Amino acid sequence: MYKETVGIEVHLEIKTNTKFFSGSKSRYGASPNTCVSVIDAAHPGTLPLINAEVIKQGLRAAFLLNCDINQKMHFDRKNYFYPDLPKGYQITQNRTPIGVNGYVTLDSGKKIGIHDIHLEEDTAKSSHVDNYSYLDLNRAGIPLVEIVSSPDITSPSEAREYLEKLREIMVFAGISDCKIEEGSMRCDVNVSVSKTNKLGTRSEIKNVSSFTAVENAIKAEKVRHIALLEKGEKILEDTRRFDEKREETVRLRLKETGNDYRYFPEPDIPYICISDEELENVKASLPLSGSEIKTRLIKEGISELNANKLIKNPDSALFIASLFDEKIDFNLAVNLMQGDILAYLNKNSLSLKETTLNKKRFIDLLASFDKGVNFRIFRDIVSSFLSTDKDILEILEINNITLIDDTKLDDIALQVIKENDAAVKDYQNGNERSMQFLMGMMMKKTRGGADPVAAKKSLQKYLAK
Repeated sequence: MYKETVGIEVHLEIKTNTKFFSGSKSRYGASPNTCVSVIDAAHPGTLPLINAEVIKQGLRAAFLLNCDINQKMHFDRKNYFYPDLPKGYQITQNRTPIGVNGYVTLDSGKKIGIHDIHLEEDTAKSSHVDNYSYLDLNRAGIPLVEIVSSPDITSPSEAREYLEKLREIMVFAGISDCKIEEGSMRCDVNVSVSKTNKLGTRSEIKNVSSFTAVENAIKAEKVRHIALLEKGEKILEDTRRFDEKREETVRLRLKETGNDYRYFPEPDIPYICISDEELENVKASLPLSGSEIKTRLIKEGISELNANKLIKNPDSALFIASLFDEKIDFNLAVNLMQGDILAYLNKNSLSLKETTLNKKRFIDLLASFDKGVNFRIFRDIVSSFLSTDKDILEILEINNITLIDDTKLDDIALQVIKENDAAVKDYQNGNERSMQFLMGMMMKKTRGGADPVAAKKSLQKYLAK
């Protein structure tokens, strides 16, 4: 029986304001060739200057992926000549990668090894239209962390889970936004097939565009390899791409000889030495991971389903995690965050950081639910709450909303029952529609300010007497 063996190389764009070796802005979506310096364009006589934030983010990635860290590292020149490589070489790490011998743990407990992670600069971006090729140097020099797995993955589903875990770790730590559609997360997949424990000849599938495509590319390549082996044909080591429409891989080029990148130490960048104190400071800066937040939420009484939904939005999950030391109703907090707040953010294409929400205002909002605010009221004022710095009571006053506490609600329920004797008798005779009428009277008297659930309970309490 044939089994596949898979290794994955992942390139992640590191979130920084500027590029790796220049002061040019690191900005996705800017007009072509507007975020370029003479360093990025490889003008003669220019020298690289290291962005210290990239080193810090690389160290954080190494910690999170359980790597051994090289506290003394250097950069190398990787020489090759492509149109999208302005210098004719790429500054990368070859012999002293920032982290080695790490792992990512799957839900099954299986550990997928990380051979190494290393820092490097990105190339320019090539676009091909008709008979012309265009270069955008905005991407040249963007800092990358390349994560190279060991060949420990043995199924398409394991590959997907590994990538999902990797993305979750990096996004929660703020190292990369991991947006495959924007190119800030790119995957190269190596697949081989064998009947023994000895690895077969591998094929590399370049720049696979989604996690689903990774799964399908592995399946397609396994089928192709087995078909060749069954015919007695030799598998040639090559580089391929995945055609998603045809669900098959297509050869780009053969790897007849090993790549000769002629690595040598980058002469313009000195060795970087990381002290123990610096390592401890970086370690202390690490936030809770998605799995750690999920575990804590479940301890606070949140269902696993809702916890899973929350951690799919790292900004929201980290915001809730910042409240773990507070005495709050976490079910209410998660429901608000996952409900009207997330709906508002999605509708207006905003991130949580682009609103006026902070810990104090959110805690005040939660407390207001003990004073009569309910989900219906909050839905009416969510825009004001997230776009101004006014407190909840001030917003309610501006919107002419009067809070109804339980005592007032009981008084109103008694009044509604007294004024609508016919509807009360109909309800007591089994006509459930009369309850809808009585509820309408309750909401009218409270000008919509009552919690419908609480209002119905008040009515039922007195109707039962």
